[in-house]
Amino acid sequence: MDKKLAQKIAIVIAIIGVIAAFKFFNLGQYFTLSYIKASQESFANLYAENRITVIAAYMGIYILVTALSLPGAAILTLAGGAIFGFWVGLIVVSFASTIGASLACFVSRFLLREWVQGKFGEKLVAVNKGIEDEGSFYLFTLRLVPVFPFFVINLVMGLTKMPIFTFYWISQLGMLPGTAVYVNAGKELAKIDSLSGILSPGLIISFVILGIFPITVKKILSYYKAKRS
Repeated sequence: MDKKLAQKIAIVIAIIGVIAAFKFFNLGQYFTLSYIKASQESFANLYAENRITVIAAYMGIYILVTALSLPGAAILTLAGGAIFGFWVGLIVVSFASTIGASLACFVSRFLLREWVQGKFGEKLVAVNKGIEDEGSFYLFTLRLVPVFPFFVINLVMGLTKMPIFTFYWISQLGMLPGTAVYVNAGKELAKIDSLSGILSPGLIISFVILGIFPITVKKILSYYKAKRS
Protein backbone atom coordinates (compact mmCIF):
# COMPACT_ATOMS: atom_id res chain seq x y z
CA MET A 1 0.00 0.00 0.00
CA ASP A 2 1.19 3.49 -0.83
CA LYS A 3 2.73 5.14 2.28
CA LYS A 4 0.76 8.37 1.88
CA LEU A 5 -2.49 6.46 1.41
CA ALA A 6 -1.75 4.45 4.55
CA GLN A 7 -1.16 7.68 6.47
CA LYS A 8 -4.46 9.08 5.25
CA ILE A 9 -6.33 5.94 6.28
CA ALA A 10 -4.68 6.03 9.72
CA ILE A 11 -5.66 9.68 10.22
CA VAL A 12 -9.25 9.01 9.15
CA ILE A 13 -9.49 6.03 11.52
CA ALA A 14 -8.06 8.11 14.38
CA ILE A 15 -10.51 10.96 13.72
CA ILE A 16 -13.47 8.59 13.54
CA GLY A 17 -12.31 6.92 16.75
CA VAL A 18 -12.09 10.19 18.69
CA ILE A 19 -15.47 11.41 17.41
CA ALA A 20 -17.06 8.04 18.23
CA ALA A 21 -15.61 8.17 21.75
CA PHE A 22 -16.89 11.72 22.14
CA LYS A 23 -20.39 10.55 21.26
CA PHE A 24 -20.31 7.19 23.05
CA PHE A 25 -19.14 8.60 26.39
CA ASN A 26 -21.39 11.65 26.01
CA LEU A 27 -18.45 14.01 26.51
CA GLY A 28 -20.54 16.83 25.11
CA GLN A 29 -22.16 17.20 28.54
CA TYR A 30 -18.89 18.71 29.78
CA PHE A 31 -18.96 21.40 27.09
CA THR A 32 -22.16 23.09 28.17
CA LEU A 33 -22.68 26.45 29.78
CA SER A 34 -24.49 24.90 32.76
CA TYR A 35 -21.64 22.48 33.48
CA ILE A 36 -18.95 25.16 33.24
CA LYS A 37 -20.93 27.51 35.51
CA ALA A 38 -21.51 24.75 38.08
CA SER A 39 -17.83 23.76 38.04
CA GLN A 40 -16.31 27.25 37.91
CA GLU A 41 -15.22 27.33 41.56
CA SER A 42 -13.66 23.85 41.37
CA PHE A 43 -11.72 24.75 38.22
CA ALA A 44 -10.55 28.03 39.78
CA ASN A 45 -9.22 26.19 42.86
CA LEU A 46 -7.50 23.60 40.69
CA TYR A 47 -5.88 26.36 38.63
CA ALA A 48 -4.66 28.13 41.77
CA GLU A 49 -2.89 24.94 42.87
CA ASN A 50 -1.52 23.75 39.49
CA ARG A 51 -1.33 26.67 37.06
CA ILE A 52 0.99 25.21 34.41
CA THR A 53 -0.67 21.78 34.41
CA VAL A 54 -4.17 23.25 34.10
CA ILE A 55 -3.14 25.59 31.28
CA ALA A 56 -1.43 22.72 29.41
CA ALA A 57 -4.45 20.42 29.84
CA TYR A 58 -6.86 23.18 28.81
CA MET A 59 -4.85 23.98 25.68
CA GLY A 60 -4.61 20.31 24.76
CA ILE A 61 -8.38 19.86 25.02
CA TYR A 62 -9.05 23.10 23.14
CA ILE A 63 -6.66 22.19 20.33
CA LEU A 64 -8.21 18.73 19.97
CA VAL A 65 -11.77 20.09 19.93
CA THR A 66 -10.89 22.73 17.33
CA ALA A 67 -8.77 20.44 15.16
CA LEU A 68 -11.58 17.87 14.94
CA SER A 69 -14.34 20.51 14.62
CA LEU A 70 -16.10 19.14 17.69
CA PRO A 71 -18.75 21.26 19.42
CA GLY A 72 -17.63 23.21 22.48
CA ALA A 73 -15.03 25.79 21.39
CA ALA A 74 -17.23 28.75 22.39
CA ILE A 75 -17.89 27.22 25.81
CA LEU A 76 -14.18 26.52 26.28
CA THR A 77 -13.40 30.14 25.45
CA LEU A 78 -15.85 31.33 28.11
CA ALA A 79 -14.29 28.87 30.54
CA GLY A 80 -10.86 30.29 29.75
CA GLY A 81 -11.98 33.75 30.79
CA ALA A 82 -13.66 32.41 33.91
CA ILE A 83 -10.66 30.35 35.05
CA PHE A 84 -7.64 32.33 33.88
CA GLY A 85 -8.91 35.91 33.84
CA PHE A 86 -8.80 38.20 30.82
CA TRP A 87 -5.14 38.54 29.83
CA VAL A 88 -3.95 35.00 30.55
CA GLY A 89 -7.19 33.67 29.09
CA LEU A 90 -6.80 35.76 25.95
CA ILE A 91 -3.25 34.54 25.33
CA VAL A 92 -4.02 30.88 26.09
CA VAL A 93 -7.23 30.78 24.03
CA SER A 94 -5.70 32.73 21.13
CA PHE A 95 -2.83 30.28 20.69
CA ALA A 96 -4.90 27.15 21.37
CA SER A 97 -7.66 28.13 18.95
CA THR A 98 -5.22 29.11 16.20
CA ILE A 99 -3.12 25.96 16.56
CA GLY A 100 -6.27 23.84 16.47
CA ALA A 101 -7.60 25.70 13.43
CA SER A 102 -4.28 25.27 11.63
CA LEU A 103 -4.29 21.54 12.37
CA ALA A 104 -7.83 21.29 10.98
CA CYS A 105 -6.70 23.15 7.86
CA PHE A 106 -3.67 20.88 7.49
CA VAL A 107 -5.70 17.66 7.90
CA SER A 108 -8.27 18.90 5.38
CA ARG A 109 -5.45 19.67 2.95
CA PHE A 110 -3.66 16.36 3.49
CA LEU A 111 -6.79 14.25 3.12
CA LEU A 112 -8.84 16.08 0.51
CA ARG A 113 -7.00 18.71 -1.51
CA GLU A 114 -5.46 16.42 -4.12
CA TRP A 115 -8.84 14.82 -4.79
CA VAL A 116 -10.71 18.15 -4.93
CA GLN A 117 -8.09 19.85 -7.08
CA GLY A 118 -7.92 16.83 -9.39
CA LYS A 119 -11.70 16.57 -9.80
CA PHE A 120 -12.51 20.28 -9.95
CA GLY A 121 -9.11 21.70 -10.91
CA GLU A 122 -10.28 23.75 -13.89
CA LYS A 123 -13.18 25.23 -11.94
CA LEU A 124 -10.89 26.14 -9.04
CA VAL A 125 -8.33 28.06 -11.10
CA ALA A 126 -10.04 31.37 -10.35
CA VAL A 127 -10.35 30.49 -6.65
CA ASN A 128 -6.66 29.59 -6.39
CA LYS A 129 -5.71 32.79 -8.22
CA GLY A 130 -7.87 34.81 -5.84
CA ILE A 131 -6.24 33.15 -2.84
CA GLU A 132 -2.78 33.89 -4.24
CA ASP A 133 -3.63 37.55 -4.93
CA GLU A 134 -5.85 38.49 -2.01
CA GLY A 135 -6.25 35.36 0.07
CA SER A 136 -4.78 37.00 3.15
CA PHE A 137 -7.37 39.77 3.08
CA TYR A 138 -10.23 37.35 2.42
CA LEU A 139 -9.20 35.13 5.32
CA PHE A 140 -8.67 38.11 7.62
CA THR A 141 -12.16 39.34 6.76
CA LEU A 142 -13.74 35.93 7.36
CA ARG A 143 -12.01 35.70 10.74
CA LEU A 144 -13.16 39.15 11.81
CA VAL A 145 -16.79 38.70 10.81
CA PRO A 146 -18.52 36.11 13.06
CA VAL A 147 -20.98 35.05 10.36
CA PHE A 148 -19.49 31.81 9.00
CA PRO A 149 -18.63 28.94 11.37
CA PHE A 150 -14.88 28.96 11.93
CA PHE A 151 -14.57 25.19 11.42
CA VAL A 152 -15.97 25.63 7.88
CA ILE A 153 -13.32 28.26 7.13
CA ASN A 154 -10.60 25.91 8.45
CA LEU A 155 -11.72 23.04 6.22
CA VAL A 156 -12.33 25.12 3.10
CA MET A 157 -8.99 26.93 3.36
CA GLY A 158 -7.34 23.53 3.55
CA LEU A 159 -8.51 22.93 -0.02
CA THR A 160 -6.68 26.02 -1.28
CA LYS A 161 -2.97 26.63 -1.81
CA MET A 162 -2.59 29.16 1.01
CA PRO A 163 0.57 28.35 3.04
CA ILE A 164 -0.22 26.96 6.49
CA PHE A 165 1.99 29.55 8.19
CA THR A 166 0.09 32.35 6.42
CA PHE A 167 -3.18 30.75 7.48
CA TYR A 168 -1.88 30.58 11.06
CA TRP A 169 -0.79 34.17 11.62
CA ILE A 170 -3.74 35.71 9.78
CA SER A 171 -6.13 33.53 11.77
CA GLN A 172 -4.44 34.52 15.02
CA LEU A 173 -4.83 38.22 14.26
CA GLY A 174 -8.30 37.94 12.75
CA MET A 175 -9.77 35.85 15.58
CA LEU A 176 -8.26 38.01 18.32
CA PRO A 177 -11.14 40.55 18.62
CA GLY A 178 -13.79 37.82 18.82
CA THR A 179 -11.65 35.84 21.27
CA ALA A 180 -11.31 38.94 23.46
CA VAL A 181 -15.10 39.38 23.50
CA TYR A 182 -15.76 35.81 24.61
CA VAL A 183 -12.91 35.69 27.13
CA ASN A 184 -14.07 38.96 28.65
CA ALA A 185 -17.62 37.58 28.82
CA GLY A 186 -16.25 34.51 30.57
CA LYS A 187 -15.12 36.72 33.45
CA GLU A 188 -18.82 37.37 34.10
CA LEU A 189 -19.80 33.75 33.56
CA ALA A 190 -22.33 33.68 36.40
CA LYS A 191 -24.37 36.39 34.65
CA ILE A 192 -24.49 34.64 31.25
CA ASP A 193 -27.57 32.54 30.50
CA SER A 194 -26.89 31.70 26.84
CA LEU A 195 -24.24 32.14 24.13
CA SER A 196 -26.60 34.36 22.14
CA GLY A 197 -26.45 36.94 24.92
CA ILE A 198 -22.75 37.60 24.35
CA LEU A 199 -22.93 39.20 20.91
CA SER A 200 -25.30 42.14 20.62
CA PRO A 201 -26.49 43.40 17.21
CA GLY A 202 -24.27 46.47 17.63
CA LEU A 203 -21.23 44.29 18.22
CA ILE A 204 -22.03 42.15 15.18
CA ILE A 205 -22.20 45.30 13.04
CA SER A 206 -18.85 46.40 14.46
CA PHE A 207 -17.29 43.07 13.44
CA VAL A 208 -18.76 43.41 9.94
CA ILE A 209 -17.23 46.88 9.57
CA LEU A 210 -13.89 45.57 10.82
CA GLY A 211 -14.08 42.76 8.30
CA ILE A 212 -14.91 44.99 5.34
CA PHE A 213 -12.28 47.57 6.23
CA PRO A 214 -9.09 45.73 5.09
CA ILE A 215 -10.55 44.81 1.68
CA THR A 216 -11.85 48.35 1.21
CA VAL A 217 -8.41 49.77 1.97
CA LYS A 218 -6.82 47.27 -0.41
CA LYS A 219 -9.16 48.27 -3.24
CA ILE A 220 -8.62 51.97 -2.62
CA LEU A 221 -4.83 51.56 -2.65
CA SER A 222 -4.96 49.46 -5.82
CA TYR A 223 -7.15 52.08 -7.53
CA TYR A 224 -4.83 54.88 -6.40
CA LYS A 225 -1.71 53.06 -7.66
CA ALA A 226 -3.37 52.26 -11.00
CA LYS A 227 -4.43 55.89 -11.44
CA ARG A 228 -0.93 57.18 -10.71
CA SER A 229 0.70 54.76 -13.13
